[in-house]
Amino acid sequence: MMILNKKKLGIVLKSGLIISLLVIVNLQAQVFSDKDTLICKSKFKFAADKNLVNEPIGDVIASIGKSFIGTEYAEHTLEKAGDEALVVNLSQLDCTTFLENTLALSRCIKEKKTTFKHFTHELTNIRYRNGIINKYPSRLHYFSDWIFDNEQKGIIKNISAELGGTFTKFHVYFMSTHPGLYIKLKEHPEFVPVIESQEKEIDKREYSFISKENVAAIEKKIQNGDLIAITSGIKGLDINHVGIAVKMDDGRIHLMHAPNIGSKVQITEAPLSDYLSRIKKDNGIIVIRAVEP
Repeated sequence: MMILNKKKLGIVLKSGLIISLLVIVNLQAQVFSDKDTLICKSKFKFAADKNLVNEPIGDVIASIGKSFIGTEYAEHTLEKAGDEALVVNLSQLDCTTFLENTLALSRCIKEKKTTFKHFTHELTNIRYRNGIINKYPSRLHYFSDWIFDNEQKGIIKNISAELGGTFTKFHVYFMSTHPGLYIKLKEHPEFVPVIESQEKEIDKREYSFISKENVAAIEKKIQNGDLIAITSGIKGLDINHVGIAVKMDDGRIHLMHAPNIGSKVQITEAPLSDYLSRIKKDNGIIVIRAVEP
C-alpha cells in the first residue's frame, strides 16, 4: 500500500470512530510503503555487517549497488498524479532510481546517518534542484542537469576531462516538445515553459565526456563505484542510460545497471567498452566520481 508520510496532529471523534488529523511533515510529501522502510533498514544492516563505513565511497556504492542485483525493473515509478512528492520505491527500479538510491544510501552510510528519515533527506537532496521540492519542474529530469546540480552541491564530480575526455554541448528539447508523454505536464501545461527554460540553460553548458571509441583506452582510470552516464546520439536528448562501474574478476570495468522492461538489476557480461560498441544510439560516457561526504 502506498502511503503519504505525514505526522499525526491530533485525534478527534467522528461518527463514533477515532480518526487522525494529519499534516505533511515540512510541507514535503513522501510516497513510500512499509516494504521500502524494511529494505532501507536491511541495506543499513548489510553495511554495518560489512563495516562499509570504513571503505572509500566508491567501494560503498559498488557494494550497495550489488545488493540490489535481482531487483525488478519498473519504468515511470516517479510519475505520480497530484502534487510533486518524493517517491521512494526500493523494490522496483529503473536506471536512474537505481543510481540515485544507491548513492543516497552510500552517503548515509559514510555519514553514519542510517535511519529512513536520513535516507529520504539525502534522496531529496540528490533528486531535486538545490535539494528542494518545489513542484514538478524542481525535479532534475535531464541527467546532464542532475550532474550539474549535484556537482554544485559537492556531492559528485565529472572527472571525464581528467581521464582524457573532450567537451561537448547538449541540445535538449524532448520534454518540452512531447508534454503528452508526461503525466504532470498534461495536468499542468503551465510547467512546459518552465521546462523549456531549463532546457535552454542546459544547452548553454559544456560537459566533458569520453567518446565510446576511447573508453577502452581510459578504462583503467575508471574506479570501482564510479557513476556512468551514457551520452545520446538521439536529437533532443542528453543521456540515454546510467549505471555504476564495477571492477570484475577479469580485471575489466563492467556496468551495473537496471537495463530495461522485463529485466532486473544486473552486471553486464561484457566489459563497458564492448557493451557500448554494440549500441548505435550511444556515443560516449560521462564518468562521475562521488565525493567523500
